[in-house]
This record gives sequence, structure tokens and C-alpha cells, in this order.
Amino acid sequence: MATIGKSMLFLLLGGLLPGFAQQRPGPLQSLFAAAQQAQASGDYATAVSDYTQAAKMRPDMPIVWANLGLSQQQAGDIPAAIEAFQRANRLDPALYVPNLFLGIDYAHSGKAPQAVPFLIKAEKTNPADAQAPLALGRSYISAREYNKAIPELDRALTLNPELGTAWFDLGIAQLDQVEIDALTISDEDKQSPFAGALYAESLLKQARFAEAASLYQTLLDTQPQPPCLHSELGFALLRNHEETAAQAAFAADLAAHPECSLALLGQARVAVDSGDSTQAFSLLAQLWQRDRGFFACNAGAMLDGLPAEQQSAFLAQWADTSRNPASDDLRQALLTAFNAEGEGSAQSYPAPAPPGAHRTAEQDYASGQFAACVHSLQAGPAPESLTRLRLLAACSFLTGDNRTAARAASAMRSREPHSVEALYWSIQANERLAFQSLARFQQIEPDSVRSHVLLGDIYQQLERYDNAQTEYQKALAASPSNEAAMLGLATAYLNDYNPQGAASVAQAALVRAPDDPDLNLVMAQALMNQHEYAAAEPCLQKSLKAKPQMLPRIHALIGKVYAETGRTQEAIEQLNLGASSDEDGSVHYLLAHLYLRQGDSKDAHAALARMDTIKRQRAARGVKRVEDPDLSPIEYASAHAGAP
Repeated sequence: MATIGKSMLFLLLGGLLPGFAQQRPGPLQSLFAAAQQAQASGDYATAVSDYTQAAKMRPDMPIVWANLGLSQQQAGDIPAAIEAFQRANRLDPALYVPNLFLGIDYAHSGKAPQAVPFLIKAEKTNPADAQAPLALGRSYISAREYNKAIPELDRALTLNPELGTAWFDLGIAQLDQVEIDALTISDEDKQSPFAGALYAESLLKQARFAEAASLYQTLLDTQPQPPCLHSELGFALLRNHEETAAQAAFAADLAAHPECSLALLGQARVAVDSGDSTQAFSLLAQLWQRDRGFFACNAGAMLDGLPAEQQSAFLAQWADTSRNPASDDLRQALLTAFNAEGEGSAQSYPAPAPPGAHRTAEQDYASGQFAACVHSLQAGPAPESLTRLRLLAACSFLTGDNRTAARAASAMRSREPHSVEALYWSIQANERLAFQSLARFQQIEPDSVRSHVLLGDIYQQLERYDNAQTEYQKALAASPSNEAAMLGLATAYLNDYNPQGAASVAQAALVRAPDDPDLNLVMAQALMNQHEYAAAEPCLQKSLKAKPQMLPRIHALIGKVYAETGRTQEAIEQLNLGASSDEDGSVHYLLAHLYLRQGDSKDAHAALARMDTIKRQRAARGVKRVEDPDLSPIEYASAHAGAP
């Protein structure tokens, strides 16, 4: 239910009663005065009674119905409030409060499409109130239209930057947009170098440095490609302790792409590793002079993976003014970047003096001056050509202007619906924006339940399951029945090879939400890990109502259950439905096993061939090959018999 604070209520009521104070007191005015007094004291039943009488006296007055709706809203009678607001809206479709609360109430009752038109009207009627864009953004989130939700939540926060819940909603919408874009790029062109670069970056975040380096190697000769791939490779090689190869990668990038500031950053790291702090200082000063936004976003990553004592020694030298001639703002910028909690937290620094001669945006980009590039592109009419939009997305992201990068990517996508490059920049920018939004939420509500759940989710993504469990447990200590915390804790237990713990938490959560598809999926996997396949089956059937992208994985799990309970043909059908979720060859391996059980060596051979293809693709991306744990050598040879 939408709640109304007293200060907001009086503000709304004040806007609904124009001219009443100037009128001679009468029965209607007396009822209004009594109703307002009842509301002020929290006696909503009396307020409802008074406004109901007023509505009988003047059923033609929209403000009467609007005030009745507000009092019913406060009393918790949402159906009656909706009816009153509808009466007010029919009498005066432009009245702010009925539109606002009809939208809020429809959204809370799961009718987001019906809520949107009312909230759009409310926002137009009163553009100074943050409540309408906040509610509209949430309605778009409910409708899974995240690209529409994000600008509305941005607008709400422009009006009121201290709305902690809006920062949370915005961060989640941005992460959801990243997920949607990632699924799209996987469906449309997972072999693209842009998709490959995103996957390699995710491997780096998981500390799978050799795999990331191997994947970057396969992308170097592809076109078109994201900027600075050689330098991305260089950092992966550095983290894998291949310093010589990393240095060569940085040099190759600078030779072919002088604009690649990431290569300068990599060379600074090589200088730190070799103990040449003077060279490192010089390179960092070049980066600062080029583009301060890039420096703020990326300089902290230069020391990633460096032993703590080396980090401390370098930072001490950096702060020593007798050894480091850098300006105070540059010196502080590195310390800030290194200590920053959120990814991509670019600061606002004074720009260096512009060059004497006018330069184009392309020239600014080529010299690594990305903020100047953005300024040039935005100085005139909005860029419309794809070429200019590509440049705007790249320059704005590289200088830390993630909001502009996301908007440029959206514009690219509208002009070229299947642009993988647009998806790449949207994913990169919205991921940074999400971290910034959620960090702001934590600043405003540092010890809230949602903050602990959020931290748990982040730790889970980083595969730090002990930390994740701690955060979820803190949330549950404050709110023992919080479903998000229970789901997160059960999932963290499952990922941490504790199926008993996962099953215990999931079972407790299912008492309150027996049909929740995500909880049922966790419960099913926990049971399957304990070889309780029959007990897992009904949970898997309920989990089929999960997000569409989860369905192939669920069908594969159902196939595993059917295989373990002797239903071979049904298992084959389910595994084929889940074949697209096979990332390591295990689904096709089980299919081969089942085909052999039926004496079908042809289909078994085809399944094993597909398994081999998946493994080769994983190996080409640097992913470790998986073993075949169940299929005996005789069965494997039988399946391959007669192969051409």
C-alpha cells in the first residue's frame, strides 16, 4: 500500500482546496475542516466519514472525491480509494492527486500498464514533485521496460537527490537493463568481438586471468572491435604474471592507436613493477593532462593485484612532494581513485587549458582527450549519424560520463536495432551507473535491510560466498521473513557447496511463498545435489514460471531428474529443450548417454559431436576443459563408432 506522510498530505490537501478559506463557513466547509483535523490526528475513519458526507452534498466537485480518496488511502482501503479517485478523475482529468494515486495504486496491485497513463498525466500536471516520476519509473520496472524507467528515476532524483529508495530502484533498473542487453547480445551475435570483450572482462573480474588473456588473443584480429583490446590483453597478462608479454601488448596498442590511454596506464603499472617510480609518475602525469575523467575512472586499477606492501610503498612515494613533482590535485586524484569504492566514479576536475587551434571531435579522440571530444560533439546539434553517435558513446564512456554514453548507445540502437556495438556501450555504461546508484543508496541508508541484501548480491556475483552469507544473515536478523534475503542466503549456500543449508533456508521461505519460482529452483537444485531427485521434481515444475531466460536451464534439470528416475524418452525431450543452456557440454554428454541406453548410436554420436564443439569453443576462450565423469570409455567409443 502506498503510504502518505503528514507533510505530504497537507501539501496535497492545500492544493485541493483553493478558495475554501475565503468562503463563508457552511456545512461543506465545516465538514472539510473536521476531516482535515481528523486526518491530522490520525483518525482516518472519521475523515472518511466526513468526506463521504461531503461527497453526498456535492458529488459534482472533483476535490471532494480527491480528498475522500486520500483519506481512504490513509485508512488502507485501497479499492475504495481507487473508486473515489476515478470519480475525481472523470470530473477533472487534469487534477494532480487522483492521477498520482491512481497510478500508484494500480502499480501496487500489479497493473503497471494501467498505471502508466495516469502517472504521465500527473508528471505533466506537477513537474516539480518527485513522487510522479518515481512512481512512473517503478511502474516501468514492473513492466520490464527498464529503458523507460531509468530516465524517470533520474528525473525524480534530480528533484530530490535524497530519495534513498529511488537510488536503489535506479540501480536495480540499470542492472536489469544490463541483463537485458547481455541476453540480446548473446542471442544476436555471441561471436562478435564486442560480446567476446565483455565475456573476457567478466573472466578478469572472477580472477580467471589466463582464460581472459586467451580470449583477448582470439579477438585481436577481428573487426570492428572495442577500443584498446591489446591493452586489455596486457592487463590480463600482468595479472597472470606475464610481464614481458604484457609490455609488448601495451607497446603494440600505442603504436597502432596513440589515443589508447589504457596503454599508458599499463606502461605505468609495468614501471611500478620494475621499481621505476619516476617513469610511473611521468606516465600518470601524461594521462592526467590528456583527460582527467579517464584518469579518475581508471587510475585506481593500475595497482590491482599488486602486493599490499608494494602498493603502500608506491602510494607513499606518490604522496611525497619531494620525490613527486605532481600538482596537488593530481596527487589527490590518484589517491581518491585508488580508494574509491564504486566502479567508474569519475570526479569533476578542472579541465586543462584548451589547445589554441580549433580541433574536431575526431582529433580530440585521436589525442586521447575524450572530454574535449564530448564537448565538441555536444556543442552543436545533437549527433544523428551512427558514426557520430559511436564516437559520442566511446568518448563519453572513456571520460567517465556514463549517462551520456548510455543515452548515445540508446540512440544508436534506435537507428540500428541490431547494433552489437550499441549494446556493448549500453552494458558498459549502465553497469557503471548501477554501481554508482547503489553506492549512493548505501550512503543514504547504510544499515537498511535492502542495503545488506544488496551487498550480499554483490558479494555473490564476486563469488565471495562467505561475505554474501554474512550480509544476508544481517538482513534476516533485522527482518526474519525478508524473501530477498532468504533467497540470497539459500543461493549463497548452494553456490558454496552447502546443499543442506540451502534446502533448510529455501524450505523456510517456501512456507510463505510456496509457488515462488526462484525459491523452488534453488530448492530443487539443493535436493538434486543430495540425490533426492523425486523430491526435486515438483519444485522444478513450479520453477518453470521463472524468467524466460531461465527456462532452458530448468528443462535441462528436469531432464536430469527424468534420467535419474528411469524415464529415458521424457529425459531426452527435456534435455533437448534445455540444450541451449549447455555451457560446458554436460547436457549433450547426458543426451549421448541416454541415446546409447536406447541403442541410438547415430543420435548419440551427434550429441557427442556437439559436446566436443562446445568444449573446443570453451578451450578457444581459455576455459578449462571439463572431463566426462560418467560415460565409460566403452560407451564413448560405441557412440563414435561409424563416425566419418
